[in-house]
Amino acid sequence: MSHIFHPACGLLGKSVVQPNTLVTAELGGTVTLVCFHPAEEVSLISWLKQPLGEKPQLVATMTKYESDAIFSNEFKNSTRLNAKATKGNFNLTISKVEPSDSATFYCTTTTSFSGISFGDGTTLIVRESQSRTVVLQQPESESVQSGDSVPDSVQCTVHTETCAGEHSVYWFSPGSGESPPGIIHTHGHRSDECQRSSGTVSPTQSCVYNFPKRNLSLSDAGTYYCAVATCGEILFGNGTKLHVEENQQLPLYCLVGALALSVILNVVLAVNRSRSSENSRVSR
Repeated sequence: MSHIFHPACGLLGKSVVQPNTLVTAELGGTVTLVCFHPAEEVSLISWLKQPLGEKPQLVATMTKYESDAIFSNEFKNSTRLNAKATKGNFNLTISKVEPSDSATFYCTTTTSFSGISFGDGTTLIVRESQSRTVVLQQPESESVQSGDSVPDSVQCTVHTETCAGEHSVYWFSPGSGESPPGIIHTHGHRSDECQRSSGTVSPTQSCVYNFPKRNLSLSDAGTYYCAVATCGEILFGNGTKLHVEENQQLPLYCLVGALALSVILNVVLAVNRSRSSENSRVSR
């Protein structure tokens, strides 16, 4: 079900709205994650953090009887986080952004009549200018037809200086339309996809990963990101926007079925004409 939001009018058709599915922040900067909700009947509102490939963690909660948010788990004594609530919204601000802040954040509400409701999530990507790993994602956009596979030209290339740990690669989408956010595919570290170069001052490694989607449908349209976990950090590509168009070519079984139906109709018409001619001669 679609939903409508306007700051002046509130929510219609959805209980929790996170208007930004994707937010980027520079290392050391400040970012605010926005959440809107119906002001009436909400007894508890929370923020959850789900790092890539890990379980969700409770960050902060606030009840209608409290004026300040209560932070939980590892966030209890953090001076970088601030959660502020006003009528109809509950925003989470992160200052001095760190690489570990890269995650998907969910806003939830609890009411007496509808239970717990989740927003669609906001994915925060922290970009590091001094990283020794470079993630190149290409192309920026690609158009395919429904039923097809994503072409091999949609790739994620990882250039990194050798380090003690290996890397893992994830494909994910923040979600669009009716598609929920989540990880689409995970590549474990595979040395046969990588080439090493030792001719430079610092040895480097280049790895290429293809997008795994096959048998696409119209609901698969959206922006997909490559995420690389390596050397204690998570880096993201710039995203590939996938346009899925309806296949205009009828499948073979449809054509065969149409041909068979046409033959049957022609036979029926011929039989009816023959009977009409016989009845006409008899009546004479």
